[in-house]
Amino acid sequence: MKNVGLISLGCSKNLVDSENILGLLSKDHFNIATNIEEADIIIINTCGFIESSKKESIDTIFDTLKYGKKVVVTGCLVERYYHELRHEMPEVDLFIPIRDYYRFNALLSSVCEDVKDKKAGVTDEYRIVSTGDFSAYLKIGEGCSNRCAYCAIPIIRGDFVSRAPESIIKEANKLAKAGYKELVVLQQDTTKYGIDLNNPEINIVYLLNELLKVKTLDYIRLLYLYPDEITDELIDLIASEPRLTPYFDIPIQHSEDKILEAMNRRGNKEFLRNLFKKIRQKCPNAILRTTVMVGFPGETDEDFNGLLDFIKEIEFDHLGCFTYSREENTPAFNYLDQIDEDVKQDRLDKVMKLQQNISYRRNKNHTGEEMEGLVVGKDHDYYCLRSYWNAPDDVDGKILFKSEKELKLGDKVKVKINSAFVYDLLGELVL
Repeated sequence: MKNVGLISLGCSKNLVDSENILGLLSKDHFNIATNIEEADIIIINTCGFIESSKKESIDTIFDTLKYGKKVVVTGCLVERYYHELRHEMPEVDLFIPIRDYYRFNALLSSVCEDVKDKKAGVTDEYRIVSTGDFSAYLKIGEGCSNRCAYCAIPIIRGDFVSRAPESIIKEANKLAKAGYKELVVLQQDTTKYGIDLNNPEINIVYLLNELLKVKTLDYIRLLYLYPDEITDELIDLIASEPRLTPYFDIPIQHSEDKILEAMNRRGNKEFLRNLFKKIRQKCPNAILRTTVMVGFPGETDEDFNGLLDFIKEIEFDHLGCFTYSREENTPAFNYLDQIDEDVKQDRLDKVMKLQQNISYRRNKNHTGEEMEGLVVGKDHDYYCLRSYWNAPDDVDGKILFKSEKELKLGDKVKVKINSAFVYDLLGELVL
């Protein structure tokens, strides 16, 4: 049994785990199958964050079992529901929870005789990057200690643990040497980096300055910033360094003080208002992205209208909205005043309708601007650009442009924006 296929579900942090698993298997002389039908063994790296992601994971498991191959299931869903899954899905050959990644091969050997190095576990040492040969994620830690009342991440991944800075820098240099031009720095809360390392000099600003020493990197992007951990020092660094993408990904979840307190979120509406004002003052070309949650227990019409007013006031460049998912073992699961699903959906629709108008208005401000970035794809006759304006994984809109000359993925180009739409920008190649 030599061919192994892997299906990665969930977030980009989970994708990095999948890349590390692929690297381990490749190092152990497995062939990585690009087509599931060619695989002898199929690994599914699942997500178990909210109800919709759990459903996707379970549906994927059952769909994969139809191929009649060996099936190994790992990831967040397994970490959260290991015993239940073993009982409910005996057809699955093996479940490996995240806590057992250190002995991944030893467990895999129970269903696959071709495992040679049975002592090997999942690390970043042999990672196979799956996001092309010009852009890669750089994970700087694990877990989360914020304990938001609705969130299962600490249950699944544990408290926040920073990755050693020397390990991060070593991987960054390795990726740069391999030709990668963009690194996307991520963790559940990147602004908390270093808090557990018992060295007050090591924080996210320190780490970014170390990454900037890798001179062949064109772009470094930071994702997932917790509002009250964003320091003036961090804003000033991003504003002053051209290679640090001025893209501020700051999930606020809500704006109203009562709801933020119930969510166990730090800060309040006035703090958030002042934070976004400060970012735009210090970094005029900043792109603000956020996510908000509607339908949290106890959210009244007044609370929801307050959120709408706040979105109108700030005018985020990009905004994602999702409905509250009631997750067992989280504090909010037992809160009173749970909101009906149809009310949640109605509120989500209203938020997204409002944001469409805001996005279109803000996108029009980019008309005539020349944006520099990397060619990240081709859509029929149009190339796709990633600039400071949009993040990976299509979480934002696309920048589409035409070029008379043939371009390669990863080419660094400059595009003039000619037209703006609700989500996308359209331009032409300048350089």
